[in-house]
Amino acid sequence: MSTVIQGEDAVWEIVIGMEVHAQVTAESKLFSGASTSFGAEPNSQVSFIDAGMPGMLPTLNRTAVTQAVRTGLGLNAAVNEVSVFARKNYFYPDLPTGYQISQYEHPIIGEGAIEIDLPDGKVKTIGITRLHLEQDAGKSIHDMHPTKSYIDLNRAGCALMEIVSEPDIRGADEATAYLSKLRMILQYLGTCNGNMEEGSMRADVNLSLRKLGEEKFGTRAEIKNVNSIKAVQQAIEYEAVRQLEILESGGEVVQETRLWDPVKMETRSMRSKEDAHDYRYFPDPDLLPLELESEWVNSLKETLPELPDQKKHRFMEEYGLSLYDSSVLIAERSRADYYEKAADGQDPKLVANWLLNELLGALNKENIPLDDSKVSAEQLGELVGLINDNTISGKIAKDVFADMVATGKSPSAIVEEKGLKQVTDTGAIESIIDEVIAENPDNVAAYRGGKDKLFGFFVGQVMKKSQGKANPAMVNQILKKKL
Repeated sequence: MSTVIQGEDAVWEIVIGMEVHAQVTAESKLFSGASTSFGAEPNSQVSFIDAGMPGMLPTLNRTAVTQAVRTGLGLNAAVNEVSVFARKNYFYPDLPTGYQISQYEHPIIGEGAIEIDLPDGKVKTIGITRLHLEQDAGKSIHDMHPTKSYIDLNRAGCALMEIVSEPDIRGADEATAYLSKLRMILQYLGTCNGNMEEGSMRADVNLSLRKLGEEKFGTRAEIKNVNSIKAVQQAIEYEAVRQLEILESGGEVVQETRLWDPVKMETRSMRSKEDAHDYRYFPDPDLLPLELESEWVNSLKETLPELPDQKKHRFMEEYGLSLYDSSVLIAERSRADYYEKAADGQDPKLVANWLLNELLGALNKENIPLDDSKVSAEQLGELVGLINDNTISGKIAKDVFADMVATGKSPSAIVEEKGLKQVTDTGAIESIIDEVIAENPDNVAAYRGGKDKLFGFFVGQVMKKSQGKANPAMVNQILKKKL
């Protein structure tokens, strides 16, 4: 979707800021020792603290703090050495305490920025306003009984990182690129698994329109808890048109929270949008300010893995890959790792072509993830090596590859079993060419009479007689001399 939307009387700019809730990869919750594993029996992972029992005191999870700091460093953001936990007060059935422990005025992570790659090949920087730690609420289930709702508190108290962007995003393409890159960074860092289907990562989209060229932002609506990248795109496309129709008819957009309905493909009103003062934030009396030592923060910085953008630029410089190929390869850490193993000692561009066009294409057809591929990275690299050293031709390689995908056998074993080695013996190739020339005297005369296009016919006949095994370069060279 474009960054602007054409109305009847004016062109409107789409302005988006996003709040992403990412569940911290940790074995226990933010303030209790209860497990965070997904899929357990309802209400089987709930401590007295998570259940809001009187007199229970929270104990901060060091791992959650470490993961938040590592994420902040990965977002090129400022790490605040002093941060404060506050109580955010509101009533909801799956929030037993009546408040959520979060951070407000003093978050653990301050301003940062990430690069996003756009479909047209451009790169844009999106500002990060803050990242703060907070508890998740439980889950209300409304479809198990005709008149009752059920509450599952397994998720209550899980550590969340709320990552807030600047309103720098324009349109659905930029929003999905931002969410994809953010998810990628979290997965590379190992601080969140990014599984949106399981609710480990959820996005709130704040969207408003303003006339193109105006500085002042319009009134925004927040689309809450969107749980897939595709749904983010669909919700933005719908909401932008909805607001346009209101504004063009002389109405005013209401500041409110809306939900995305994937069945009806529309956003619908949930509640009026609260401001910070509605939550009556105040520092949590049971928790001291969190103070971080700069030496500890620096030690974490030194242990960060190579992040997506660093890897992308290295692939372009070290391997000579295009921006597009590099961007696709680094989209998943496991894919980037697979590529590097396959390219070790081989032609990096050819390996990228085989991985992106052949292997991923074959796996996508069968809906098989790369991690479950029968073709190992080493085997794909070996196949490229057999092409480069003229053991097999590119055409034969496709047949060998199909066998590798089906059986998981190594390319050299397949080549040996089926006798597919390329013929590079000059005498053998000359012999085949002589046969083809002898069998086609009319075409030989026509070629020598000026019909140059017949050369392709002769090459085809030679390759056919050699069952595709003759070295194409040698065939071309010898054939030209003979004709």
